[in-house]
Formats: sequence, structure tokens, C-alpha cells
Amino acid sequence: MKPLLILTLVICQAFPACSQNNATNKKAATDLIVGDGCEGCEAIHECPVPFDQLNNVDTLPDFDQPGPKIEISGTIFHSDGKTPAKDVVLYVYHTDQTGVYPTRGNEKGWARRHGYLRGWLKTGADGKYKFYTLVPASYPDSRAPKHIHPTIKEPGIAEYWIDEYLFADDPYLQQENQNRPPRGGNGVLKPEMKDGMLRATRDIVLGQNVPGYPKAK
Repeated sequence: MKPLLILTLVICQAFPACSQNNATNKKAATDLIVGDGCEGCEAIHECPVPFDQLNNVDTLPDFDQPGPKIEISGTIFHSDGKTPAKDVVLYVYHTDQTGVYPTRGNEKGWARRHGYLRGWLKTGADGKYKFYTLVPASYPDSRAPKHIHPTIKEPGIAEYWIDEYLFADDPYLQQENQNRPPRGGNGVLKPEMKDGMLRATRDIVLGQNVPGYPKAK
């Protein structure tokens, strides 16, 4: 293993993913509801760490397991696509290396469906985020492209979904997935191997193609 990768692993472990139960973050009744429905988006509130204590870097629980390691990073912008957005919470979850959402048997709430491979991050003033995980597998016996589910929660607006993280080299990725208007910015990743790890970038634009989202002033 290369020294830089070892250093990366040590750094990553300093940012453990939130544990999976005992929600402490409550939905605000005054939040503006946007989007067109979002089954499971409320799982973003199941992180037991208060949102104001989250980091902009997280490591999902599978990162130390066998599989293709990946670093995914980017910047979250306001709806103008230029101004970095502060205090935005990003929730992600995905399948394991067999294509299922794994559980340990003691999950509560949405963790019973989303599994334990999930994490939470919050942007700082620069809007940047980063998380470490394994590239997930496609659902068993399917032609569904492998993907990572993201949910967004920004101040004053209720949680909503954006396009999944997809992988450009996935043989199951259909052209229509890449041609339709992006929701929250283009989610198709183009990973590159660097220093012994796959690395990919995705920027997110808040509210882009989200129904009911307030127009930028």
C-alpha cells in the first residue's frame, strides 16, 4: 500500500460516519416544502449527531472492507450555480458489494430499508464536501446501474432528493439517464485512479430542476 493511501485512511478514520439510530434532529414546521414527493428523505434526520456538529468530510462504514475504494468530493452551490452554500446537510446511502442494503438487525426507522452504509455531511463557508466509501454494486439479477442515493437539507427548506450519483463507466447506465435535465447538477461521476484510490467530483446546485424551489433573487 502506498504511503499516501495509508495517510488517507488515517485521516478518514478521524471523520467517522454518524451511527444509525436515535434521531435527534427534528424537522422544522416552518421549512418550505419543495419537490414532488420524497419517500425516505426524512431519513436525513436520523443522524444522532446534531447537524451543527457535522463535518464536511465523512467516511462510510464500508470503507475498511474489501472493494473499490472511492473518494467523492465537490462543492454545493446556491441556485445561481456560483455562490458556495453554507450549512447544507448531505445524506448519502447505497448498497454493499452484493447489491443489497445491508442491515445488522438492530436498525430503526429508515435504516431498516437504507441499511447501515450511509453517512451525513455539512458544508462550511466554502460549500465543499467529501466522503469516502466503496463503489456500490448493482441490485442482484438486475440491469439497474450502480448508484448512491443523496438527500439535501438546507436552512429554511425541507429535505428533498437530487439525482443519484451514477458511474460513467457502468455498462447499465442508459443514455436517457445522462440526457435528461439534471436535478441538483449532473450526478454522473467519472472516477479516476490516483494514489491507489478512485477519485471523482460532483458539484451540486441547490434547487436545480426541483419543483417549487424559490427562484434566485
